[in-house]
Amino acid sequence: MNPSLTRRDFGKQLLAGLGGAALGPALSGAAGTTSTGAMPRQPNIVLILSDQHSYRYAGFMGHPLVRTPAMDRVARSGVVFRSTYCGNPVCAPSRAGMVSGVYPSDCNSFCNATAWDGSLPAWPALLRDAGYRTFGTGKMDTSDEFDNGFAEAPNLANSHWKKPDITAFFRRPLCVRPGERDVVEGRARNERHSDQEKAVKTIEFIRRQQPGGAPWAAYCGLHMPHPKFLGLQEYYDYYLPRIDLPNVPPAHLEEQHLMFRQLRHFKDIATPIPEDRIRRARAAYLAMIQEVDDYVGRIWKALEETGQLENTIFVYTSDHGESLGEHGLWLKNNLYDVAARVPMVVAGPGIPSGRVVDTPVAHVDLIRTFLEAGGAKLHDRLRGHSLLPLMHGRAGNHPGWAYSESHSEGNCTGSFMIRKGPWKYIHFTWYDDLLFNLEDDPGEFINRAADPAAQPVLEELKAILRSQVDPLEVTQRAFATQRKRMDRMAAELDENAMLDQFRGRLGEGQAVALLTAYYGRTFAYKHKQAKATDD
Repeated sequence: MNPSLTRRDFGKQLLAGLGGAALGPALSGAAGTTSTGAMPRQPNIVLILSDQHSYRYAGFMGHPLVRTPAMDRVARSGVVFRSTYCGNPVCAPSRAGMVSGVYPSDCNSFCNATAWDGSLPAWPALLRDAGYRTFGTGKMDTSDEFDNGFAEAPNLANSHWKKPDITAFFRRPLCVRPGERDVVEGRARNERHSDQEKAVKTIEFIRRQQPGGAPWAAYCGLHMPHPKFLGLQEYYDYYLPRIDLPNVPPAHLEEQHLMFRQLRHFKDIATPIPEDRIRRARAAYLAMIQEVDDYVGRIWKALEETGQLENTIFVYTSDHGESLGEHGLWLKNNLYDVAARVPMVVAGPGIPSGRVVDTPVAHVDLIRTFLEAGGAKLHDRLRGHSLLPLMHGRAGNHPGWAYSESHSEGNCTGSFMIRKGPWKYIHFTWYDDLLFNLEDDPGEFINRAADPAAQPVLEELKAILRSQVDPLEVTQRAFATQRKRMDRMAAELDENAMLDQFRGRLGEGQAVALLTAYYGRTFAYKHKQAKATDD
């Protein structure tokens, strides 16, 4: 979708993606329909969480090209939350915040080197304690050391807990991650993705449950459309001749905020990437989303066939987005909407059909909704507010804004976001702020932070941010936590093993330079001797 679309054009595309007139009343503010009325006590829950699906790329979000018929069907049957934000636009902290129902910094998860610390209970554990049968499979990215809450957990993966992303250790000054540039490439494959196995495991669990029996909750963590960008041949061939290029206006990269310019250098993508590679990567990305849609449809169908759909809250969302070349960026790690904003559809008993909610919401709101619907015990550190009133056209106690933060690799400082109405505020510790009006400027190209007319809004959003976190304290704690994780790694590995790990991610020169700075002269001498022996 073209970021320069007007709000009216966006609405038209959304209507088309959802079946036209069926959503007319919802867009105009009228109540949607509901088949069952009130939500039953302790409904079943299905959460399908993909990896790196940006908000734009779905039929129900008005995208003119990508094909997502199953997600669109869920959207017609339930509620589209059109402005949903993750807690942190990178895998481990986003998921740590989701599993705990808090901001990622609340549980000391800042990047893919600092996984969930287990200091707060996981939502599946709270539901299990409330009488739910709990099941989880696929990518979780929390920790094997703590209770994820699943009674059944086939092939549950917590990869970053086992293998931290070492580039997060070097944010001041930033290192360079040369391998990132190679990610901007797309190809076709003939075999289906291993995500199919995760869908099959989830379906097997659903089919074992008895309608009317004990309530259950199933989590399915898919890996797509996370790179490498490899699309199923049939789908890839459809998108490649139709794909567009990112919308990067003239002079935008020159005028871009310094934090984002440094992020582009960190990813080794500041030098322009050939257009044919960009098209292939974007085509494969859409192909992967279409394959994810296949698995969403299969799980939905299993609920229909077993007679459990009418008593199940069904949610599709993603842990964070993908820049896909917009703003000259690829992958995630930033608070532009392409990376921080995600698709989310919710359907189920007592939930209106065909409604669209524009109020900015966050994943922490979803987790609180699960816990309240399931009759679980709520701890006093939960963030977020129930989404149920918003689904029915009422504000309830939702404040009308969403929060996100970013402290991962490539970020030279801490970043914090508040989105309220059309306004989006990004605060950088020690750097200038950004303020965008997404209604007038959906592509986030025009910074209004110095605009006198926008000062009342700016001050309001600053106050909301300060009411939630102390940005300086969180930024300093992020750096300290990342340093502590590196110290732990150094205590577990000898210097040569550290060099091997760093060389694989950073290359020989950076690995030696950064570890020499960490260890001092002794490391440099040992490395020199080892090289002399090898030669």
